[in-house]
Formats: sequence, structure tokens, C-alpha cells
Amino acid sequence: MHASPDFISIIMPAYNAERTISVSINSVISQTWQDWELIIIDDCSTDRTADIICKYESSDTRIRHIRNSRNSGVASSRNTGLLQAQGVWIAFLDSDDCWEPNKLALQLDFAHHMQANFTFTGSAFMDQDGRRLSHQLNVPLEVTFHQLLKQNIISCSSVLVRTELMLRYPMGADHMHEDFAVWLQILRDNRLKAYGLNQPLLIYRLSASSKSGNKLKAARMTFRVYRYIGLSYPSAFYYWCWYTVRSLSKYRKIKQFGLAQ
Repeated sequence: MHASPDFISIIMPAYNAERTISVSINSVISQTWQDWELIIIDDCSTDRTADIICKYESSDTRIRHIRNSRNSGVASSRNTGLLQAQGVWIAFLDSDDCWEPNKLALQLDFAHHMQANFTFTGSAFMDQDGRRLSHQLNVPLEVTFHQLLKQNIISCSSVLVRTELMLRYPMGADHMHEDFAVWLQILRDNRLKAYGLNQPLLIYRLSASSKSGNKLKAARMTFRVYRYIGLSYPSAFYYWCWYTVRSLSKYRKIKQFGLAQ
């Protein structure tokens, strides 16, 4: 573990991300909080992703490049990064998303102010070509396990969580929302709340090919999460209904801004 009390390990899985990964990495380098390491896990990309990562690694000692021996998926790649992390805090950033420059600094201050082990932020959005959109996702000050069951408002690329917590909950398979399952387990097992900083510090790239972009697929994956964490079929169906209604409402709002795929 790194000596600094607020050293942050940033985990970035990447697969065929040559079009977007430079923007993501640059947003980390541009952070006003500079006490971090960036661990990029290349999941056997077949494009120029590895070359791009190597160039950044050679110019900044805080950036580490790990190559999977075989294509393993996002969840496994994140787990690989976690096992290499030296930080007290873990942050995740997907290779097509990016952060505002003050994201880490503001979130650290917020975590200390709230005495929180698990925080997340609001989000702004961009389209597939990187154009900023007017819609943004607001988040509540706090969310409990039962509230999160009804709607996952925690974007993985916005999270800042204590390393000791994340190491106890490795991410599951890619056939479900693996990050959602982890957030639920952390809140339930530790009787914690997650605390939301309601500022759009994450810029999330919308894509029709993402898990969240396919509405039917997302619904199925959500039900799998409920079963994975041990909910009975009746309880899983109950919360799935809540989740579906709220997701449809969110989709309609997004569609108003021309973001829906």
C-alpha cells in the first residue's frame, strides 16, 4: 500500500479503444489531484490501443500497462487491476469516458467531509463522437441498499471507494451488471450508505453497443444481479419491476435530448 493517506489507484480496462482512450487518459493526467496511479488493463486489443497505452506509460511513471494473456472481459480486467493497486482509494474509469479536471480533488474532500468509504458523483454526457450533450444525471446525497435495489444511480466511472472494501468484492461475470452487484453487496454486507456528490464530474459516453444501450439486455442483466446477490425469485421480480419503471422514465428523459439509441 502506498504511504500517502489519499493515494488513489485508478483502474481502466480497455479493449479496442484506440478512438477514445487518449481522451480518457488525458483526463486523468489533467487532474488537479496528482497523487494517483493509473493501471490500464489491455484485454487483448486488436487495434492500436496497446501502442497508445505504451506511449503514455513511457512518459509518465504513474501509468502502468497490464496485458491480459487472453480476452477476459471487463469484470476480470478490473479484478486484475485491483490486485495490482497500491492506493488507499480505488477509482474506476472506462476507456471511453472522461473526468472533469477537479473530479478527484472534489470527491476526496467530499469523502472526508462525509466520513464516507464509498462515494460517487453526478454525470454529464457526450455522444459517440465526443460532443457534449445538455442532459446530466443528478444524484442524491446518500443511497441505501434498498434504495439502490430499485434504481442503480451509481456510474462505475464516478466511484471512489476504499481499497479494502473493493478487494473483498471482486467483480463477477460480464453477463450481468457486475459493478451494480458489487455496490449492492458492499452496502448490504457492511450496512453502509453510498454518498453522492451532485456535480457532473464524470462525462459518460453514450453508445448503442454498451450494456446500458440495449434496453432488453439491460433488463435481463439486472434480474441476474438480483439473483446473484441472493434475492429470492419473488423479491427479485419485485425490485426488477421497480427498476424497469424507473429505467423507462430515465430513458424517456434521455430521449428528449436526442441521446437514445
